[in-house]
Amino acid sequence: QVQLVESGGGLVQAGGSLRLSCAASGPTFRSSAMGWFRQAPGKEREFVAAITWRGGNIYYADSVKGRFTISRDNAKNTMDLQMNTLKPEDTAVYYCAAQGPVSASVYSSEAYAYWGQGTLVTVSS
Repeated sequence: QVQLVESGGGLVQAGGSLRLSCAASGPTFRSSAMGWFRQAPGKEREFVAAITWRGGNIYYADSVKGRFTISRDNAKNTMDLQMNTLKPEDTAVYYCAAQGPVSASVYSSEAYAYWGQGTLVTVSS
């Protein structure tokens, strides 16, 4: 069983930066792809970024490409999301997730069996 805890959310002005972290525990973390999703008020949860277990493949949503950077440190059981040039439309609760046994695209929430509790990011204009 993988347990995930996010941190690093907060309030920032447009154009600013934040770094989210996800601390993982459990025996399967190092062999799992990991991802970040977000959910804005009144909207469905959407894919943000994902990284395979060795970090060899990285994926981004078009809306964050060039502004966000995902990384992971398997030795420390952590995954980060560096968010730069933040926009008001980035405001959402951000969730980290770990891949489960279901075979699905890393872009889909169906690929992930384990989720953190979420951390709120608010970008003011």
